[in-house]
Amino acid sequence: MPDLSYKNDMQLLKTAISFSIFQNSFKNFNKNHLKLYMQKVLVIGLGKVGSLVATLLSKRFQVTGVDKAQPTVQLPFNVVAGDVNDGAFLDKVLAGFDAVVSCMPYNLNLPIAQRAHKAGIHYFDLTEDVPTTAAIREMAKDSRSVLAPQCGLAPGFIGIVGMDLAKRFTKIRDIELRVGALPRYPNGQMGYSFTWSPAGVVNEYLNDAEVIHNGVRKMVPSLEGIEMINIEGQEFEAFSTSGGLATMCETLEGKVDTLNYKTIRYPGHCNLMRFVLYELCLKDKRALVEEILTEAKPPVQQDVVYVYAVVEGWKGSHLEREEFYQAYHPIQIDGQHWRAISWTTAASIASVVEMVADGVLPGSGFVRQEDIALDDFFKTMNGQFFKNIG
Repeated sequence: MPDLSYKNDMQLLKTAISFSIFQNSFKNFNKNHLKLYMQKVLVIGLGKVGSLVATLLSKRFQVTGVDKAQPTVQLPFNVVAGDVNDGAFLDKVLAGFDAVVSCMPYNLNLPIAQRAHKAGIHYFDLTEDVPTTAAIREMAKDSRSVLAPQCGLAPGFIGIVGMDLAKRFTKIRDIELRVGALPRYPNGQMGYSFTWSPAGVVNEYLNDAEVIHNGVRKMVPSLEGIEMINIEGQEFEAFSTSGGLATMCETLEGKVDTLNYKTIRYPGHCNLMRFVLYELCLKDKRALVEEILTEAKPPVQQDVVYVYAVVEGWKGSHLEREEFYQAYHPIQIDGQHWRAISWTTAASIASVVEMVADGVLPGSGFVRQEDIALDDFFKTMNGQFFKNIG
């Protein structure tokens, strides 16, 4: 009589081997499928930054831009004109895309994120607005797609840099992150030029900033905590502003004594902004402040972006300090001049899109900037701008 137990054992072994092969094949298929899946990308808002975001992404993806009107210059991607405040238009324009990148002012991002979430479309934005990010994070709990806000310079790149330094320590004492986008040749008492969204600047000046102080996570007023710093012989001031740390305070609570983000400006800027917003009682008239500042301080072509991060702590038994510093200047991309603030912001978010498309980052859920490895960022096509250009 045949040994049926032997046959059954062999069949079970074959089944187990086949299942193992299937699992590995499925993993590879899933990763490769993810690369193929993100082909069509919608970029909403074609201003100083959005037009470059779309241009950079068009080198790899099928990109369509959305703006209120058709562009007056030729762009290397198709453009659809319409108002994204119109929900019906927004639903229609999102259909058929694998990802959407919002380069809109902070107050217009949430409806776009909500519709992307509902449609299962990957979502990326540049917002520094904390309430918007909190709402997006809540949606991400059951998201079929990636929801990645805060992918710009600060929040964004500065958090990636800060965590890269922090990972080198056994125990962290202090993390101080500083970023400034400034005119290279300032004039006037304010020493500033609005090379990006005035609404975003006013928002980060008015909202409270999250920090960790003496090991305690707390909120502090923006436009406070002024310090003087010296960069290559030039004196600057830095002060607290909202949103620059993204989710880092939550991530590092209980692990660090001090964590803060401050915006770099030329000396005197902070006091002047406090005068405008508080002594003139204009803090509740944001639209008016934005209009006044836009008219008074138009964009300049020659700007500079300073990125400065410092981490102190222990490596084993030794107290040490690690620093990252870089000054980024305007560059030429495809024969066109781009301001430092434009290309650093655009390349940051484009790099995150690349990492999601390549399966370097998770294919669904909320993406925290501090979870992105700096080495992976630099390996992307657009991350190369930061690595190779100073």
